Amino acid sequence: MKTGAIQPLEPGGRHLKQKIREILTGKEMVSALDALDRLPARRVLNPLFSFLYQVDDHLRWSAITAIGHTVAKLADHDMESARIIMRRLMWNLNDESGGIGWGSPEAMGEILARHEGLAEEYAPILISYAREDGNYLEYEMLQRGLLWGIARLARARPHLLKDAGLHLMPYLDAGDPVIRGLAAGILGRLRVQEARMALERLTGDDAGFETWMDGARVRQRVQDMAKTALDQLSA
Repeated sequence: MKTGAIQPLEPGGRHLKQKIREILTGKEMVSALDALDRLPARRVLNPLFSFLYQVDDHLRWSAITAIGHTVAKLADHDMESARIIMRRLMWNLNDESGGIGWGSPEAMGEILARHEGLAEEYAPILISYAREDGNYLEYEMLQRGLLWGIARLARARPHLLKDAGLHLMPYLDAGDPVIRGLAAGILGRLRVQEARMALERLTGDDAGFETWMDGARVRQRVQDMAKTALDQLSA
């Protein structure tokens, strides 16, 4: 997808970046978000974007949560500025950006889960990154982030993903257990009956993986995700 270069957000400065780092690492998530709310949203976002590239998993996932929260609040009174940020995330996933786009699909999913208006506009674009006839992401590590972002949106607004299920079924056969497990969870939540046979095969898949949920890192197994998905299909 050709989106064109995106204008940078307002600079935050080294002192502000350090302050935001301390907020994200020194407070539990609700308190951290409250503290960020007291800072100008557009100045907060640049430091948060920089944390998407951190090797510190807790800081990176906290930044993803904070981006979702901050952009959703921004959209409530300045929708166009929120759209600019969405376009920046899309640009990060564009080959022309020169980068890889770490954290961008997760941040997109978090934003869309938190704001209905943005979700209605951008859910089809998020799904397009999973479609071979769309803006397909080939790199496995980006697929992990994409499936997490779609799963986050599916938990909050499954009605916006009702036509996405068939595009996600191939991920049940992925070599990466993170991708298989996340795909199983999404397909169960979306009640994709066509996935039943593939999910049944995964009930014997005891591969484990870690993911982020509700502000904490959690351990999952593919077979448990598949069994839960089958229960949802039968509900």
